[in-house]
Amino acid sequence: MVIRSLTLGVAAALLAACAVGPDYVRPNIDTPAKFARDEAAADARAVDVATGVESSSAQAPSGVPSNASPSSQAPAPQADDEFWRSFNDPLLTRLVEDSLAANHDLRIALASYDRANALLRNAKLDRFPTVTASATASDSRASADQAPGVSRNDRDGESYSVQADVSWELDVFGRVRRGVESQRAEAWATASDLDALQVAIVGEVARSYVELRGFQERLRVAKNNAENQRETLRLVNARFDAGRGTEFDTSRARAQLELTLSRVPALEAQVAVTMHRLAVLTGQTPEALIAELTPVQPLPALPSRLDPGSPGELLRHRPDVIAAEHRLHAATARIGVATADLFPRFTLGGLIGSQAIDSSALFERDSETRFVALGIDWSFLDIGRVRARMAAADADAAGELARYQQSVLLALEDTENALVRYARARVEDQHLEQAAVDSATAARLARVRYEAGAADLFEVLDAERTQLTAQEAFADGRTRSASSAVALYKALAGGWPTRVPVREEVAAR
Repeated sequence: MVIRSLTLGVAAALLAACAVGPDYVRPNIDTPAKFARDEAAADARAVDVATGVESSSAQAPSGVPSNASPSSQAPAPQADDEFWRSFNDPLLTRLVEDSLAANHDLRIALASYDRANALLRNAKLDRFPTVTASATASDSRASADQAPGVSRNDRDGESYSVQADVSWELDVFGRVRRGVESQRAEAWATASDLDALQVAIVGEVARSYVELRGFQERLRVAKNNAENQRETLRLVNARFDAGRGTEFDTSRARAQLELTLSRVPALEAQVAVTMHRLAVLTGQTPEALIAELTPVQPLPALPSRLDPGSPGELLRHRPDVIAAEHRLHAATARIGVATADLFPRFTLGGLIGSQAIDSSALFERDSETRFVALGIDWSFLDIGRVRARMAAADADAAGELARYQQSVLLALEDTENALVRYARARVEDQHLEQAAVDSATAARLARVRYEAGAADLFEVLDAERTQLTAQEAFADGRTRSASSAVALYKALAGGWPTRVPVREEVAAR
């Protein structure tokens, strides 16, 4: 009766109990209504983007319940759903999809995600009783000294038992609940880490592909200029053979051709290295994509529209910020786990079974055994160690808060930098394109003037050097523009597909 009364009392307390320790509240982060560089980027893109209008709340509300996931409330990003498709390059699209399916870094991250889910399932099981079963059968014989005066046969004995044991920690002060809360937040953080790695891998594939096409374009420019300079050298040699030129002119023309040809091997090496990088990113051996990537294609067309949205939207869907917030949530919950050690821990245990000296007597009425106990474990005499663990948990939470705030600032900085780089790269493109056109015209006219005797060889060689420099700069500038578009989408973390199924244990609210 005493045990029953204690059990009922503890059960009633459990039903009315609340978890000790602080409840998680999402920190308030002051963010601007729009990106400072958004307007400049819109002007450079010459697109009809309204600036200066706050499309949504720039600040997340406080007081989010501790079991709410920030990422589950994130709106759909305003960037294209799959940004690489906006480049209109089927090969790039296939490479990105292959990397998402086969990249080994993603497989490693997925294993970490599965591990976090397994630990979450294990933590949830702590809320329920632990049941074990056991059975024994023994055959023993006592020695004559142990049983003096007892016959040999009477010293033999058999014993059989079957039992089931139950142990259940009554979570009166929320230690188990806080542990589950912490592990759930860690699982969400790991899922966000996987999303962030997807962003990084796709960005790396897109950037490497753009650089490959840029290197191939620069290689084409170098070879074309070498052909033009070879034609100039042929013309100079013809004039020298006709007695109208000098060996000095021939040497200068040949030196310029050799300098141009010297650019080719380095560019060929960069092309090969980039092909190897793309193959490994897609989970293949380095030589796997050589045949497919060798045919020269132009640089992908830049997207016509890039809308960064608002800083508030960015923070609600950027994976690294989301992961940092989940880890702050987990650290906050661990304060409750440590705090619960200040209070007694109640454990309800029980046993039911059957014992007999003959196997045929098992499970008979008189063979029944049972045991019920309520255990209380309280470390009040070790309060110093408990408070030390609480202080450590508080320090961890303070560190995670600083890490979260830093991730917010870095995300905003990353996006502002990407916006201004993309905007300025597009303006630079316009000047470089005009310079390439004008330098080609100047080189053609200088050659015509030289053939007509109206200009000397120095004018031709100088025009050809300028043409090579301008065309290489234009190819390099277009590569940087495309890379800056990739960097902007990476900073915004917009339009990145979630290829990982949302598992029930993580999604359960």
